[in-house]
Amino acid sequence: MPAARAVSQIGQNIAVALSALRASKLRSALTILGVVIGVSTVMTMASLVQGIRDQIVRTIEIAGPTTFYVLKVFSQTPVDPNRLPKYIRIRPDLIDDEAQRIRALPEILYAALWGQAIARVEYEGSRTQNVAVFGADEGFTVIQGGELASGRWFTRAEVTGGDNVVVLRDAIADKVFGRLDPLGKLVRVGGRPARVVGIYVQPGNIFSPPGSEIGAIIPFRMLDTQFQIDKTNGLWIPVKPKPGVSVSDAQASVTVALRSGRKLRPRDKNTFDLVTQDQVLDTFNSLTSVFFLVLIVLSSVALLVGGIGVMAIMMVSVTDRTKEIGLRKALGATTGDIRLQFLVEAATLTGLGGIIGVLAGAAVGKLVTVLLEITTGFPLTLTIVAVTSSIVVGVMFGIIPANRAARLDPVDALRYE
Repeated sequence: MPAARAVSQIGQNIAVALSALRASKLRSALTILGVVIGVSTVMTMASLVQGIRDQIVRTIEIAGPTTFYVLKVFSQTPVDPNRLPKYIRIRPDLIDDEAQRIRALPEILYAALWGQAIARVEYEGSRTQNVAVFGADEGFTVIQGGELASGRWFTRAEVTGGDNVVVLRDAIADKVFGRLDPLGKLVRVGGRPARVVGIYVQPGNIFSPPGSEIGAIIPFRMLDTQFQIDKTNGLWIPVKPKPGVSVSDAQASVTVALRSGRKLRPRDKNTFDLVTQDQVLDTFNSLTSVFFLVLIVLSSVALLVGGIGVMAIMMVSVTDRTKEIGLRKALGATTGDIRLQFLVEAATLTGLGGIIGVLAGAAVGKLVTVLLEITTGFPLTLTIVAVTSSIVVGVMFGIIPANRAARLDPVDALRYE
């Protein structure tokens, strides 16, 4: 039974390899360090990227797959408002009248002009780091999801008048107020006074842009009149079609309304962009694909270094165990048996490094995602690929020392000192 014999041999060789690892712990640890670093780096970054992607997907589910956005310009990366290309400079900024025109369309359930600024929230000497301050209206949760823990949303009069009122996110309220009840208190948002009327709890799976988190929501008119807004990157109109209306039909109606309002002729190009949820996800995927490619290259270098280390150590191991090899051959071991022994030992070495790298990378990735408040699953497929790749590296770099061991003459080997 050749197959049973091969399996038995591999099992015995793995046991021999583990015994050799225990006999030279420090040398083995240094040998697999490159493999551990390469695999753990990929696992850490994969956990982070997958976590962010999962959050984006869940956020899309919250807003609804039909929700789309009107932007001045859609770019994969924010453009510098001080150095805008001509095709962006000639585009007019989004205005509230356009949002109201869209909202009045029979196909549209919700549309409003939103904006964002970055500012601190302060109360009696206690203040936050910079957080995202959204300018919106009482329909904020229609797009973002979540709910009020206490208090209320803005009244229509407060939205229209741009009153100095604010709905704080619960985490921000806890940070600046502690055990005090924040409702009715006067805080400063970006240095501007605002009375707290509500406490907002965002969904546990909401995605916040990197480097910022939702800190406060104020009426858009207050944001527009009292804050400096990047009107190229920081203004948008979220649009939610009525149930039963397709995205394409809603976008067609919005396009006609905006082109008519901007008095564009049939041959003129649109001076605005419409972005669907799928486009947002595609953009993120394209960015992370490049990121993953760079990671794979870097981790491949680490695995290459680890493989070279394995080859060097295995060459030393062959020299140290020359007598053992001669004895095995004298007892009937074939050249193939000796070659298999050292290949299995090299694969065991790098496979162990791969497993340690996976565990280390998963642990660091979990820590990072917890700190960033991102929920993610364990990247099982990547784990299998990482461990398999490390074993393949061991086999590839173990061929030379394995062949050297297999070619040893048993008589010379037994005489080796």
